[in-house]
Amino acid sequence: MERFEHDGLVFDVRDGGPPDGEPVVLLHGFPQDSSAFDRMAPLLHAAGLRTLAPDQRGYSPGARPRGRSAYRLREVVGDVLALLDAAGLGSAHVVGHDWGGLVGWALGAWHPERVRTLTSLSVPHPAALGRAVLTSDQGLRSTYVAAFQVPVLPERLLLARDGDLLRRLLESSGVPGDAAARYVTRMSQPGALSGALAWYRAIPLAVRDTVGRVTVPTLHVWSTGDVALGRAATERTRDHVAAPYRLEVLQGVPHWIPEVAAERTAELVVAHVRGAA
Repeated sequence: MERFEHDGLVFDVRDGGPPDGEPVVLLHGFPQDSSAFDRMAPLLHAAGLRTLAPDQRGYSPGARPRGRSAYRLREVVGDVLALLDAAGLGSAHVVGHDWGGLVGWALGAWHPERVRTLTSLSVPHPAALGRAVLTSDQGLRSTYVAAFQVPVLPERLLLARDGDLLRRLLESSGVPGDAAARYVTRMSQPGALSGALAWYRAIPLAVRDTVGRVTVPTLHVWSTGDVALGRAATERTRDHVAAPYRLEVLQGVPHWIPEVAAERTAELVVAHVRGAA
């Protein structure tokens, strides 16, 4: 597969590994794209797994609808279901990082029949995250979320001087230089950053998109060097999984787990997938 369609939108997707391997959907976050898994996917392929890594809504050039309501969690979850349908898959293993992790949590709660296993990198269960915002330093860590919801201004600031601010923010938070440059180039495309930020701008609409308890085997990978996501929500996440659950903590690794800790993360995913077979 190179692309698939949903709701009149066209999504780019990277389809790699043995065609008959256990299918693993790789979901990126902000402001990444499917290339976030470039270091990790070949390791999964070598273990016999097939990977499907889409550029999600707002990131694929053919899938940048206008208006924040088009980026509600229900909509982006529907995109993944459409990917599975287009690939002829009743279900797959799901690995999500950052916003991709939130999509994974929703899939595991709302559509467990389509999810063989769930792996969430960095992001805890959204109910645990919401609680932590009120009871820990997570509220301070999440102030950028409100800033990203301001109309127009974030685009102007982040992309000024050829995206210099966005590049510096990414590199200072631990994104490797080559990946940071690649993401800035993608976000500089017409409408790309607005599409990516629309995920944040749709958050106030999420009151109807409550993510309940997850009922599929779940692996949560969190890293101690993550400045955006603290330990409190991660420790509460197990309360929202009614299935085999494992927490793996990566010491000293920043938020960008797929890029920085690809080898260890691939090992964990392979073991998780095989353990559910």
